Amino acid sequence: MKKHKIDFIEPGSIAEELGIETGDYLLTVNKEEIEDVFDYHFLINEEYVEVLVEKKNGEEWELEIEKEYEEDLGIGFQNGLMDAYRSCHNKCIFCFIDQMPPGMRDTLYFKDDDSRLSFLQGNYVTLTNLKETDVERIITYKLAPINISVQTMNPRLRCKMLNNRFAGEALALIKRFYDAGITMNGQIVLCKGINDGEELEYSIAELAKYAPVMESVSVVPVGLSKYRDGLYPLEPFTKEEAKQVLDTVHKWQQKIYADCGLHFIHASDEWYLLAERPLPEESRYDGYLQLENGVGMLRLLKEEFTESLAEAVRRLPGWESQGKSAAGSSREPQGESAAGSCQDFRLEPERLTIVTGVLAAPMLTELCAEFMRRFPQKEVVVQPITNHFFGDHITVSGLLTGQDIVSQMQGKDAGSRILLPCNMFKSGETVFLDDMTAEEMEKTLQVKTVIVKSNGCDLVNALLGGEQE
Repeated sequence: MKKHKIDFIEPGSIAEELGIETGDYLLTVNKEEIEDVFDYHFLINEEYVEVLVEKKNGEEWELEIEKEYEEDLGIGFQNGLMDAYRSCHNKCIFCFIDQMPPGMRDTLYFKDDDSRLSFLQGNYVTLTNLKETDVERIITYKLAPINISVQTMNPRLRCKMLNNRFAGEALALIKRFYDAGITMNGQIVLCKGINDGEELEYSIAELAKYAPVMESVSVVPVGLSKYRDGLYPLEPFTKEEAKQVLDTVHKWQQKIYADCGLHFIHASDEWYLLAERPLPEESRYDGYLQLENGVGMLRLLKEEFTESLAEAVRRLPGWESQGKSAAGSSREPQGESAAGSCQDFRLEPERLTIVTGVLAAPMLTELCAEFMRRFPQKEVVVQPITNHFFGDHITVSGLLTGQDIVSQMQGKDAGSRILLPCNMFKSGETVFLDDMTAEEMEKTLQVKTVIVKSNGCDLVNALLGGEQE
């Protein structure tokens, strides 16, 4: 019998009330063995469940539990999947892990391709690892959404791109999930001269057949580090090529929206910055379904920041008497006569620095200029960091290392604080990709470092000097 070690008990939970403890083992639910997290979540979603637990002293407790239908027991397991993680068997020509230098921590080289992580954490999977029993369980348990790394709908080309002779056959699973009503999202990593142009047109046309069950598809440019010796020759996209990609995406957005009310196909923010075109309005992102792929992150940041800045201004002493001309509006009143420049707000003068990647720097500079207009006591410097560690083609903040930040910040007047976006760190930790910690950076630069959540509200709060979790 497979046993699952319990590693965490949520305070006040059903499990705590029943005397289940860390170190105990879950054996069965409703007299059925638990293969993995799929089985566990499916079986406990009942109003009455029977749980068999093995205590640390070897005793077995059979517990009868009455609860709400989808109420959780409050148990966390030593292994989040309750099973071994499945590694990727593909050798994709665009794989970023193959482009990393040697000597980094072992966990950074693990390639996951596990459908369970798609359901639990939003990871994108190729479907090439799925057995028939896995497919049947996804359909039976209605596990959704499933996020799929499609790359191309041309089966032969997909085999080439993934270096897997079964990769083309796996595309048939999209139709099976569609027929079963399993919500999906897709991703296309665009490689110049390979799956762009006519191939991209074909892929979008084929995937659009599965809308709206497939809710969205993102198109992202391939990430190219400087460590590509011996790998498939790939080149970065140019400004003109980025414009062509956007023209294709926008054309299909109009067509698909007319057919099913979804924009469906989305270009990541990088395309707009490379093409020097404005970001789409908020309504065209269909609720930001592809944020993890960099689709709409900058637009959402701008919307949240603008709203939060307006709210900060509305909280100022005397704002009510300054001509609340936009009565009842949730947006900031326009013009200096309405809100003023906030010089009466009692903030200590301060210089501070936001450290970010090259990609987001222009947008952050624009937002901070408006912030300083409202709060002139604050001088905010946006410092873009060139990624020397992976190569200057990598422009996102999430792949910056501590050593690049330190080397480019040393000798600069960073002010009293350095703000760092939380996507530079593994969740719950303060360690950069190169194993430098935020604390070590703070000690080296002799400037307080503050890790800020990646949303506009927390950024405004941090700029004003508020505490961060």
